[in-house]
Amino acid sequence: MTRIDFYTGSTDKLRTVCQLSHKAMQSGVRAVISSPDAATGDALDRLLWHYPATAFIPHCRSDADEARQTPVLSLSKWPVVIDHGGDKFPHHDLLISLHGECRPFFSRFERVIEIVGNDEEDSRLGRERFKFYRDRGYELRHIDLSKTA
Repeated sequence: MTRIDFYTGSTDKLRTVCQLSHKAMQSGVRAVISSPDAATGDALDRLLWHYPATAFIPHCRSDADEARQTPVLSLSKWPVVIDHGGDKFPHHDLLISLHGECRPFFSRFERVIEIVGNDEEDSRLGRERFKFYRDRGYELRHIDLSKTA
């Protein structure tokens, strides 16, 4: 069953995505980042080229030819895939979601990370997603970023 992690209290959700993607990549875990719109995907694409400051996170878009390579090539060359609006992915290891609602395909993934910001509306939507997963019996973990900073 899919494991769900909630990272709450993020002051910069895109930077949090970069940090978690980098950590996943270092652990040999492939990630799909699901962005709510094209502008967010573009911003992530630019940010991942410069994160961390002395390197970058190899990534591609889910609609790029590179994302459709064989899994062995995708893992070594493109450990992070940015998606906007698709539902076909080169792997189902880790889904990092920036959406206000649960993604309909989340259960295909071994692990899902939901990132929740500080503003009131984002917190409310995060609580709704948490309740959705909890009511369906998913294993949940909560990490409060405001207490780890």
